[in-house]
Amino acid sequence: MVGGGTVAERKVNGLLAEKALVLVVSPQLTSGLAELVKEHACRWRKKKYASGDLTGAFLVFAATDSPEIQQQIFRDSDRLGIPVNVIDSPSQCSFQVPATVQRGDLILAVSTSGKSPAVAAMVRRRLEDQYGPEYGLLLQLMGQLRGEVIAAASTAAKRKILFQNILHDDIVEWIREGRWDRVQDHLHKILGPDMDLDISQLGTGV
Repeated sequence: MVGGGTVAERKVNGLLAEKALVLVVSPQLTSGLAELVKEHACRWRKKKYASGDLTGAFLVFAATDSPEIQQQIFRDSDRLGIPVNVIDSPSQCSFQVPATVQRGDLILAVSTSGKSPAVAAMVRRRLEDQYGPEYGLLLQLMGQLRGEVIAAASTAAKRKILFQNILHDDIVEWIREGRWDRVQDHLHKILGPDMDLDISQLGTGV
């Protein structure tokens, strides 16, 4: 990450959430980035950018307030064959970072191909409102049910029908309201009373 401002801080936090090893190159840092360095969550090279700073990098983010330095980072990354994302310059990006909403293992991504991060953020906020934690719980439930469905249906076509029947129109509402007894009854109707699945812990896991 070249740059130590608020945009860099937001990007670094996203990278750290994905277990990336982050090196920040910048003469100064925001208080948030300084705290991350203090906690050893990322490393800091306190200096102005130079071409040698990209040595060993896997991805490069250019988030400085200097168009000249941004251009230099783009040229150096291109020369070294390192994927680069130049903030606010789609034409100088070899990859884009979508805005995401995560609900457990469910990930919803929004991309505007770099044309408007503000629009991507707006759509993401709407997705956050529309798709709450219940969708992560639903995905967790469906993952646990795979074995039951495979055992209950002999063909792919029959399994597809079972999955469709499990996804009742009201199942998301039942999960949102914590009506696990209703979910359990529904699953017994679809998969039979001998279905062996404990869903009592789903509500505490996501």
